[in-house]
Amino acid sequence: MSVAAAVIGILGHLAAGVWFAASGLVAPGWAVAGLLVVWAGLSVVLWRLARRRSAWAIGIPVLDALIWLAVVSLGDALLGWTA
Repeated sequence: MSVAAAVIGILGHLAAGVWFAASGLVAPGWAVAGLLVVWAGLSVVLWRLARRRSAWAIGIPVLDALIWLAVVSLGDALLGWTA
């Protein structure tokens, strides 16, 4: 189960990377750069979890989605980011 969780976590995290990179459609460059730094940091965490075969690896894509949604929503609400 934990190997499957690691594989699902890795695939989900890679898919989330597309959303992070495509954020330039709604966010300024500095915000996209920050999001990509966060994504890279989560990649390191995911790598460590996957090497330990931890079931927590499946939570990284969920964390990706929550962070991306929070940043884009707050940017829209507070800074006026629009598509």
